[in-house]
Amino acid sequence: MTDTPAGWEGILDDGETILWQGRPLQDFHIALSNVVTIAFGIFFAGFALFWMVGAASMGGGPFWMFGLIHFSVGVGIVFWSIFGSTYSRRNTWYTLTDRRAIVATDFLFKRRSLVSYPVQDALVEFKAGPPDDIIFGHETKRGSKGRTYTVPVGFFRLEDGHAVMRIVRKKIHKVRDYDDEIATDTPPPLPTETLQ
Repeated sequence: MTDTPAGWEGILDDGETILWQGRPLQDFHIALSNVVTIAFGIFFAGFALFWMVGAASMGGGPFWMFGLIHFSVGVGIVFWSIFGSTYSRRNTWYTLTDRRAIVATDFLFKRRSLVSYPVQDALVEFKAGPPDDIIFGHETKRGSKGRTYTVPVGFFRLEDGHAVMRIVRKKIHKVRDYDDEIATDTPPPLPTETLQ
């Protein structure tokens, strides 16, 4: 049995081995899906600003300050849509063992989190980039109005996802490359009798 690495006591199962550790790319990146959210945030904040200016010019006293809440929400939406994914990736760590894919996060206003997903029997999806994504499954989440939706879970924006995928194939799913089969398998014997 292998020794458990320091800091992993009580997390890894008996005999579980770490095969790879890494992080998503740390560069600044805005996904195309965030462009719509940014536009909505700008519109929301702009409308609130327009309302505040109108309310202040009509001499309503401090009534215009009620618009600050909506203005702040709009600015927050824009700010998080631009910087949120980069912040999340800079506080995320990936670990692949011979049994699980583990995603660790350490966000400012949330407790540290360690979520694991089984990989031995999982149908693993590889999305070539660059950067590369490896998806181990999907997770159902509940929205603010009670609707449910699914999100992919896995290792995202990897610099060399091909190397990680090779580890998944060879060490976890036990898939041999074609060259390995040629080198190790004995070809079937030729028939000794000729068919008439």
